[in-house]
Amino acid sequence: MHCGKCLCKPNMAAACLRTFGQVSRLVVRTRNVRTSAVAALIPAVYMQGTGRLHDTSGSGLRTKIFSAAPRGGGGSATAFAFAVGGGFGLYQIIKFYFQHHYAEECLDHTFDTELKLTLYQYKTCPSCSVVRAFLEYHGFDYEIVEVNPISRQEIEWSTYRNVPILVVDGSEPVQLNDASLIISTLKTYLINKNKTISDTLIYYPEYKTTNSLGNEVTEYCNKYWVMLNEIKVEDVYPCKTTRKEEVRWRMWADDWLVPLISPNMFRSPAEALASCDNIVRLGNFGPIDGFLARYLGAVAMFFFSKFLKFRHRLQDDVREDLYRALNEWVTAIGRKRKFMGGPHPNLADLAVYGVLRVMEGLKSFDDIMENTKVKAWYQRVEKAIQQQQGRS
Repeated sequence: MHCGKCLCKPNMAAACLRTFGQVSRLVVRTRNVRTSAVAALIPAVYMQGTGRLHDTSGSGLRTKIFSAAPRGGGGSATAFAFAVGGGFGLYQIIKFYFQHHYAEECLDHTFDTELKLTLYQYKTCPSCSVVRAFLEYHGFDYEIVEVNPISRQEIEWSTYRNVPILVVDGSEPVQLNDASLIISTLKTYLINKNKTISDTLIYYPEYKTTNSLGNEVTEYCNKYWVMLNEIKVEDVYPCKTTRKEEVRWRMWADDWLVPLISPNMFRSPAEALASCDNIVRLGNFGPIDGFLARYLGAVAMFFFSKFLKFRHRLQDDVREDLYRALNEWVTAIGRKRKFMGGPHPNLADLAVYGVLRVMEGLKSFDDIMENTKVKAWYQRVEKAIQQQQGRS
């Protein structure tokens, strides 16, 4: 994560100069000031100086420096000399504090390669693809275990029977379920490196609920939120609306974009067969499983896509709903931003990209690249992931 190194030194200088000016001004205005009184003032001024690091304009600094100069003679000159000495000593104290503080901050944001990650996935699952996009963008080293969708023997050790599952094998091995939970937990961990993965999971308690089909499922509180304190929020999300915007579009990707994928991939018998062939080719299937998944799966998914079309009240040509959704996404980004996250992809960018990536090589993917405005954005995210731009 970016530690803001380019701002550390100017902020330190500004804080010290502001503090010096404030102490000098207070001392000059008091002719008979006792040493104990000055000492009592220093902590309050120190806190005031460090609490406004964002104000580093040149004119502001000059005003505070020169406003501390004495306007009279005699006792005022003595007081001013005392203030200069005290201010210089205070400057050294504050300088040491900020150097130490920002060194720790920069260390906290250094990329951690000690985590051993294992992702249990289906290659063509949109949720698994979203997790991979996040891990690749941030430069994580991780192992993949491709799960057989029929037997699922690779995850027979787990009571959670869906994918993705991410196992974090550190000092305390942790199992993370659900794509959005995995991403929010790891992102929070990267920013707050003083906490372990287990500590971070406290922010995301699980609970049982019933889905629209009447099945009991496990959900997680706050799973779309990166959990930060107020200082970190301003660092990661400089604009007040960007955090809520990220959460909104991550939810949109799960609740609306993902349900559009299957009806489009299996829209016709020919597309269903091509999609199932792609799934078998990229997945973990035995000879018999592969044959059944390729041909019987194509028939089953073709009719299941019709059920999904009815359930989500899609248009007769489901491609039109997908076109409209992606153009809505591009419009929300606007012309002045490269990504939803601004100059760099945020979690919403990675989520939408990961969902769309599972259609690569299929007619549905070629159609959206040709008939929507999403292509340029998609290629920018792809390049950012390939270059692992989130690593620094």
